[in-house]
Amino acid sequence: MAKKLFVGGLSYDTTEDALKDNFSKAGTVESATIIVDKTSNRSKGFGFVEMSSEEEAQEAIKMFNGKEIDGRSVTVSEARPLEERSRAGGGFRRGDKRGGNRDRRGGFGNRNRNDW
Repeated sequence: MAKKLFVGGLSYDTTEDALKDNFSKAGTVESATIIVDKTSNRSKGFGFVEMSSEEEAQEAIKMFNGKEIDGRSVTVSEARPLEERSRAGGGFRRGDKRGGNRDRRGGFGNRNRNDW
């Protein structure tokens, strides 16, 4: 069964072919993907490599974790399933589209129609 690995700290110049060539030294590479930014189409500096077996995946971790690829020290570990990741923190809550401190009735604060 194929095992997916996370590869972090990649050079922005590293290609998927170069990633596949490097990891093929540890065994059969099913796929190699570098994650790119949608707007700039530039590498985000990390990717995923899918090895054909658990043993080859462990060998790749031993061979490449903390080692240099294209002049950068990379981190290699087992990829976590998508459902285990959280999206905690960051961003802000927009609330009411109209802005302001509106209550449920659409007014501001403690005001009511009689105050206008």
